[in-house]
Amino acid sequence: MKNFYSNDNCPIRDVLSRLGDKWSMLVLVTLKANGTMRFCDIHKTIADISQRMLTVTLRTLETDGLISRKVYAEVPPRVEYQLTDLGESLMPRVQVLVDWALEHMGEIMKHREVMMK
Repeated sequence: MKNFYSNDNCPIRDVLSRLGDKWSMLVLVTLKANGTMRFCDIHKTIADISQRMLTVTLRTLETDGLISRKVYAEVPPRVEYQLTDLGESLMPRVQVLVDWALEHMGEIMKHREVMMK
């Protein structure tokens, strides 16, 4: 039987807990599709995310080195976000998951309907 790392030292759990939340993948996919973006543009693109949750998500992704944040000394201040090289290296794997979800969403919804009856 294949054993995994303990809870304190498991890279699988660690990475999935950071990327497996409700918003991180959407932010990454949005930045991949649109390139460098300002906060307000990301917020418009992901309309149902609150400003606070977007801020938290962007900070987490920046802390993990997946996105970069650039602040311009202007009035009003301008802040832009983009994928880092590390973030870009993740995107082909994310795109496979996105493609799978798009391909199978109808089937998944049918299963959910059956289970809800």
